[in-house]
Amino acid sequence: MNPVVTLYGVGHCFGARTVLRGVDFTLMPGSCAVLTGPSGTGKSTLIRIMTGLLRPQEGTATLAARRVGFVFQEPRLLPWRTALQNVLLPCEPQTPQARRNALDLLEAVGLSAAADLLPQEMSGGMRQRVSLARALAVRPDLLVLDEPFTGLDGPLRDDMKKLIEDLMHDGHAKAATAVVQVAHHEQDILRHADAHFRLEHGTLAAGQRSLP
Repeated sequence: MNPVVTLYGVGHCFGARTVLRGVDFTLMPGSCAVLTGPSGTGKSTLIRIMTGLLRPQEGTATLAARRVGFVFQEPRLLPWRTALQNVLLPCEPQTPQARRNALDLLEAVGLSAAADLLPQEMSGGMRQRVSLARALAVRPDLLVLDEPFTGLDGPLRDDMKKLIEDLMHDGHAKAATAVVQVAHHEQDILRHADAHFRLEHGTLAAGQRSLP
């Protein structure tokens, strides 16, 4: 079984500021890695390199995933498209089967009655659930969760976390889907996370499940 993501000796700078140095990282299919670290330490840069959105200045980055799904801190929905249309956005071609799958995902995230609503007609928690459904609509080989609970209050945060955990194990995601989660709080870490990494001062180290 080949890794979904492989980084070897990755380094990156912005001007005179080094954000990554000598980073090695491997993510296997079906695994879940949690990435922690202080704000401004390069976590977003590392995610962009992992997913092929940024080419490292040093070292090599290999992405074997054909399909990548993203759930960001902000839902990033198109305001002129309905919930269903936003979920269908990454699906090409948009076949009747793709539409059925999108409706199934909206039902799975508890939004079957909101399929025709525009983002401004939904609450923040609803918009984030649409974002999750959109990420899963492509049946991703790699799912990136970039602090998806930021901005949600306690109950909504817990509900969203449980929803992601349930969807990853009930057939809505492929069994081999690999997950990278960026987290700031211990309570946000997915229960099936099997590897924990901390990025600080440009270096990535395997660590224990504990956050400051």
